[in-house]
Amino acid sequence: MSLKKKEERFDRALEEMGIRIKDADQMKVRDDVFDEITLLALYKLVHKKWISVVGGPISTGKEANVFYAEREGIPIAIKIYRIRTANFTTMGEYIRGDRRFASVRKNRKDLIFAWTKKEFSNLARAKDAGVPVPEPLVWDRNILIMSFLGEDERPYPQLRSVKLEDPMAVYKQIIGYIEALYSKAGLIHGDLSEFNILYGDQPYFIDMGQSVTRDHPRALPFLMRDVKNINRFFRNRCDVRGDEEIFNDITGLDKAEP
Repeated sequence: MSLKKKEERFDRALEEMGIRIKDADQMKVRDDVFDEITLLALYKLVHKKWISVVGGPISTGKEANVFYAEREGIPIAIKIYRIRTANFTTMGEYIRGDRRFASVRKNRKDLIFAWTKKEFSNLARAKDAGVPVPEPLVWDRNILIMSFLGEDERPYPQLRSVKLEDPMAVYKQIIGYIEALYSKAGLIHGDLSEFNILYGDQPYFIDMGQSVTRDHPRALPFLMRDVKNINRFFRNRCDVRGDEEIFNDITGLDKAEP
């Protein structure tokens, strides 16, 4: 089936659901994103009135795409994990040892569904702990709907693209959020860097599907990697604390390396 026919089929499916497409020229749809399973989940969410307008893509990643959308005029973000082409080679180190995956069948579809549910749970725990993240609203199969972080239909920029007026203040905020995530939510982001922190009125942590609980066998190495990534980014922007000092303060441990 040609790309044009795939796009026409998708447009017809959305029309049948009663969804209006905003900026249709930007909606270049690939079959590995909007497959039959995804369309069924999308239909259920539309039927429950979670989605009224679908816009263009916000971001395109290796495992998922994020689209701008609206719910009765309120901006939202739709994250869709690709069932057919998601790469579980990189996901494997986070899945292995996570008790939340212990009872999940090891086929691609079930793992994707569990991963989506896990990101919803991680975001909810982070938000309850006071860490700025997208508010998780609902999930179904491989689709996660969150609050939209941005203005005028444009997402906040990644931290790497922002010229900070007070780098030290932002650095302290982020280290504080890493600590709150660990101590209050019982989570480690696991892949924190300037690429998955958005900056608007404050820094926001995103992409928390891979985040692990403190009892994960690789939780402490993941935490140390998060700390090192943040220190690396800020080292030429302000004075940073030592990696081991931050790690020990967060965990209460006394070891140079996890």
